[in-house]
Amino acid sequence: MASTGFTTCLWFDNEAEEAAHHYVSIFKNSGIGKIAHYPEGAPRPAGTVLTVEFTANGHRFLALNGGPEFKFNEAVSFMILCEDQEEIDHYWTRLTEGGGEPGPCGWLKDRYGVSWQVIPDTLEAMTTDPDPAKAARATQAMLGMGKLDIAALRKAYEGE
Repeated sequence: MASTGFTTCLWFDNEAEEAAHHYVSIFKNSGIGKIAHYPEGAPRPAGTVLTVEFTANGHRFLALNGGPEFKFNEAVSFMILCEDQEEIDHYWTRLTEGGGEPGPCGWLKDRYGVSWQVIPDTLEAMTTDPDPAKAARATQAMLGMGKLDIAALRKAYEGE
C-alpha cells in the first residue's frame, strides 16, 4: 500500500466539482487538487468533469461524476469530532444548508445525500463511562436530540 493511506471516493451523478468546492469551504486544512475530464468517446460528453481530487480537514477524497446509478445512504457516514458547541453549530449549519436534512442523535445528511455525524469529542467517554448510570443518562440524552447539545449532555451525564 502507498504510504499516503486511504482516499475516500464519493460517487455523484453530476455534482462532483460543486460538492468538492462546498466541502473545501467548510473544513480547515482543505483544498482542491487535480480535476480530470471525460475524453471523446466516453459515456459522458467530452470535457465534462470526471473526477475532482480534494482534501477536507487533511483527509483525501476523490469526487466522481459517475451517473445516477448509485446513491448515498446512512450505511457510511463521516464523523466530525468537535471540541465545543461552536464547532458543532458551525458544521451542523454548514452541512445542512442548501437542502441538507437534520437527523437524530447528531446525524445529518448534506444537500448531496452524504451522511455525517457531528458529535462532541467527549461523547464516547460519557457513553462508555464505567459508571453504568452515567453512561445510561448520557446515552438517553443523546438519543433524544437532533443536533447535539454539549451542555445538556454533560448535565445528563452528571445527573443534574
